[in-house]
Amino acid sequence: MRQELGFGQPMGGVAQTAFIVPDLEAAIRQWATDMRAGPFFVLPHLLVPGQTYRGAESRADVTLAMGFAGHMMIELIQPLDDHPSVYRETIEARGYGYHHMGIACADVEADVAAYSQRGWHEAYRAAVPTGGEVVYLDNGSGAATGFIELLPVTPGMDETFTVRRISYGEGVERVFPVHSPAIAKVEVDKAGTATRAKLYYVRRRAGREVKVAEGAG
Repeated sequence: MRQELGFGQPMGGVAQTAFIVPDLEAAIRQWATDMRAGPFFVLPHLLVPGQTYRGAESRADVTLAMGFAGHMMIELIQPLDDHPSVYRETIEARGYGYHHMGIACADVEADVAAYSQRGWHEAYRAAVPTGGEVVYLDNGSGAATGFIELLPVTPGMDETFTVRRISYGEGVERVFPVHSPAIAKVEVDKAGTATRAKLYYVRRRAGREVKVAEGAG
């Protein structure tokens, strides 16, 4: 089994940190300005048939944004109504803020069974655009301390690319999900061969030191 996701987080470990926000656009601006995270990609109105909350059909709609802070996926969630949901539970218990950690799973159903043996139970389930279903788990204190979300690791979810460039003398690195709705297409302008398996070493270099010799790719 693979040990690492395409964006650098460990398989079977925390891949995502999520927060509930009252104003998505304001939250994106704050994360981009104060935490230098992003860019963020907005997924509007994620209410689709088949979502369940506490064993019943879910009618709660949300809009969310996803981006990266280093290798950590950051999810910002804005509830759009007052229907019962795992998000409303947290808001009513302690207000906006931290909501859950997302765990990267090769087999979500197997992990649901494993967590259930440790006292966790399903609180919410929904299909996701990148394939499979996410499952939120609660151990009885989810609204107070945070839920766990099991994330299905599919090719669509895991496929990313990294852009590195020099801006005003400072190295800038951003991770982009390939299947983001904000990306129409990806074109390769030049191809080259790196001298190392991963290009982490260019982060603290500038000018000629960050260039990669062009080749067949």
